[in-house]
Amino acid sequence: MPISLHIALYQPDIPGNAGTILRMGACLDLAVHIIEPAGFDMSDRALRRAGMDYLEMAALTRHISWEAFQEWIRTERLRIVLLTTRASTPYTRFEYQAGDVLLFGRESAGVPDTVHDAANERLIVPMRNGARSLNLATTAAMVAGEAVRQLG
Repeated sequence: MPISLHIALYQPDIPGNAGTILRMGACLDLAVHIIEPAGFDMSDRALRRAGMDYLEMAALTRHISWEAFQEWIRTERLRIVLLTTRASTPYTRFEYQAGDVLLFGRESAGVPDTVHDAANERLIVPMRNGARSLNLATTAAMVAGEAVRQLG
């Protein structure tokens, strides 16, 4: 079965989150893309501990820069769906398509305006007033779960 959904991490900061997302990708047959530079070495112990023995099963692609990632997107003709606190459409009220790339920003800073503006769609995970953000791996799991549910 071909991979029908991609998760992209823009310059992730925390190896444990990336490892958890790689494990989820391996278990759900989702491709995971890391847009470098990452805030950690890809051989980091925390990455391996979170990913456990699933890292070898994960479909991981590393892109050396945002520009390299954009070139891949153009070549593959894929849609970037950015998760951001600056959106108004809830992730549960969006129609996902096969091939969508769910893009998540850095834990420390999200994404810059140039990345935000390049997204085809922008979604939010609604939270209670006063809450700043959810953990990146938690957010990725929630959104990927909804997309997988919709895509069957």
